[in-house]
Amino acid sequence: MTQIVIIGAGPTGLTLAMLLAQRGIAVKLIEASRSFRRIFRGEALMPSGLDAIEQMGLSDVVTKIPHRAIDAWEFYIENRPIFRVDEPMESSGQPCTLVSQPALLEAVLKKVNECENFEFIQGAAVRDLLWHSERVAGIRLSDGQEIAADLVIGADGRNSIVRQQAQLELVQAPQSFDILWFKLPTSPTFQKENVFYSVLRGQNAFGVFQGSEGNLQVGWSLNRENPISLKEGSANDWQKVDWAEKLAAAAPDWLANHFRAQKETMERPLLLSIVVGRCPQWHLPGVLLLGDAAHPMSPIRAQGINMALRDVMVATNHLVPVLQQPANLAAIDLALAQIQAERQPEIIEIQRLQQAEVAQAELMHSYPILRHAVSRLAPIIGSQIRKSWLDRQLQLRQGFTKVHLKV
Repeated sequence: MTQIVIIGAGPTGLTLAMLLAQRGIAVKLIEASRSFRRIFRGEALMPSGLDAIEQMGLSDVVTKIPHRAIDAWEFYIENRPIFRVDEPMESSGQPCTLVSQPALLEAVLKKVNECENFEFIQGAAVRDLLWHSERVAGIRLSDGQEIAADLVIGADGRNSIVRQQAQLELVQAPQSFDILWFKLPTSPTFQKENVFYSVLRGQNAFGVFQGSEGNLQVGWSLNRENPISLKEGSANDWQKVDWAEKLAAAAPDWLANHFRAQKETMERPLLLSIVVGRCPQWHLPGVLLLGDAAHPMSPIRAQGINMALRDVMVATNHLVPVLQQPANLAAIDLALAQIQAERQPEIIEIQRLQQAEVAQAELMHSYPILRHAVSRLAPIIGSQIRKSWLDRQLQLRQGFTKVHLKV
């Protein structure tokens, strides 16, 4: 029997499969998609994520794939610069680093394929969980194939099929925005210095930076105050907006010129519906959720991949000692509860800080007088705003606990 079946070959599923297989655990990894390349994949590794990569023995992989550090963060309100923070934020810390996720996944798969006790099944979706005596005992794929397992791990993201099939509740946090995601050719400004710009002008807000593979990436916030509609066919249908001009109208002049110049090469935006929340319980007998399947994260300050990698290390610590012994289902199920107990406090704190970021942004969106005051008084109060922002970022970057791969 396969000891572990992991559903989802994103960063969570692939790194967990690698760590378990390298330690002698029999693993089957199931991925519905036939390619790792999607329109949108998170790229940002914070120091907490880079530390996890190093502990997993993957630092050399990152140096060999497309990657690029963020050089600074800069904020504009009503076309005025408010403050800037250079990377790295700590004197001896690592800068936030963008990595090509498809290239990272391919490299990790190459490593884990060296393990004889690993099997990768790609292009097959999970249809059902198999149950035996009120315990998950495997999976059934869309082609009818059944795979028995001592443990099924759902690493299949915020819309997790495993979570749905196990009927594990997801308590969603209220979200007031969605995001439109664009890609377009970069400009010399970003090639010289890769600054992550956050721009707020009127009801319009977006972030822009140069991604790991060299193009500019733009995330436009669709908040409650924004006149752009998600309703197809409406007067302000987002699919009919002249986005080059819309972005230019909200941007500082130097960036506005680039948006207008790239009107013909700008890709059609992708709508990202934001789901944020936590499962009160990440596990049932024979099944465990990790990463966004258990706690879908807000895109604010790019925490999803970083928290998922830390989940993986903790899960490995608890599972390997149990799985290296003769089959003991009760011991496996006890380990699942221990994994959630160790990881949940940090997830709660990170999501709290992300919500604080959102709440501050909502204040700026909702009160034009406040936006005007901040922009006009930036030379006087900019340092105070910078300190408040920086205090939150240092916690988001490093995490709230020390996580070590111990096995």
